[in-house]
Amino acid sequence: MKLYDELEARGLIAQMTDEVAIPDIINKGEATFYIGFDPTADSLHVGHFVALCLMKRLQLAGNKPIVLLGGGTGYVGDPSGRTDLRSVMEPETIQYHCRCFQHQIEKFIEFGEDKALLVNNVDWLLDLNYIDLLREVGTHFSVNHMLRAECYKQRLEQGLSFLELNYMMMQSFDFFYLYKHYGCNMQFGGDDQWSNMLGGRELIRRKLGVNTYAMTNTLLMNSAGVKMGKTAKGAVWLDPEKTSPSEFYQYWRRVEDQDVFMCLRMLTFIPVETIREMEEWQGKQLDRAKEILAFELTKMVHGDINAEKAQHMADSLL
Repeated sequence: MKLYDELEARGLIAQMTDEVAIPDIINKGEATFYIGFDPTADSLHVGHFVALCLMKRLQLAGNKPIVLLGGGTGYVGDPSGRTDLRSVMEPETIQYHCRCFQHQIEKFIEFGEDKALLVNNVDWLLDLNYIDLLREVGTHFSVNHMLRAECYKQRLEQGLSFLELNYMMMQSFDFFYLYKHYGCNMQFGGDDQWSNMLGGRELIRRKLGVNTYAMTNTLLMNSAGVKMGKTAKGAVWLDPEKTSPSEFYQYWRRVEDQDVFMCLRMLTFIPVETIREMEEWQGKQLDRAKEILAFELTKMVHGDINAEKAQHMADSLL
């Protein structure tokens, strides 16, 4: 099974800008692509998991990832999906969060020459001259078009600040910068980032006359249409100090019956053919599917030993 076919079979593809070129490029391993991570906390959480797994799948197929840490965009804050203004963080806090993210991402992605790059947009965004940015970049953005974008709709109801309005332009400039300096020809991201991603692609086309590509992955939603990754205690974090390996394991062990195979497809590296066979399971076999899901994901995040300990602890509670 080719890479694109596998991504489709796993239910990972939401939208894309070119249904012919993108499958061809990633199947041939010719994408230099980026995914951005804004440092809103000192740990990644389950919501980032789909992006990390997608990045790993693309890398294994020969494509080159660029991990973009949002040390610069973190000064503004992404308004996508928000009903309120994000808290403004101190610069030291933002860069500390970036270092935490880097440590966690290195467990998933292999970095090195011709393997993967890790960059921080603080290195170019903070040096921008505001007047130059308005003249060179701002002229390519229509405010009317921006205000129709999904990423701003909820904020408009409560009052969109000028600070947040600049976010799309900053993220678009990231794509432009990465194309010019690293040959980045593709951007991936969550489906809530579609408008921002189109902005970057259009900026490159207008300024350089070059066609680049964007594709969004489906967000991790349960069968009720609610984003997964929350418990009574709050977010499910990848940092073991915030969510222990045992708590992490238990979260996945307790997913609803109707969600377990979706999670296996989207998040694990178990072959699609094997998961299709598992989808015939009924009754107590569903509990076994949840155990497999919980063990595989805990192993990916916390390692074999912690996954085995978490499994033994869960078994002792039954």
